[in-house]
Amino acid sequence: MNFLRDDSGQDLVEYALLLAFIGLAGAAFYIGVGQNITGLWTVVNSRLASANQTSNS
Repeated sequence: MNFLRDDSGQDLVEYALLLAFIGLAGAAFYIGVGQNITGLWTVVNSRLASANQTSNS
């Protein structure tokens, strides 16, 4: 019965769960931002290539 009333490790578990949540949220944010940046670089690259081709003509 003492085992059920002992909550000495409870804080450690809560901090571990919080850290796991923050890590997963950070990974999701990183993946989402990475896809947006890839799209942005694609647009910039194509516009620079087009401008370069126009200036060389």
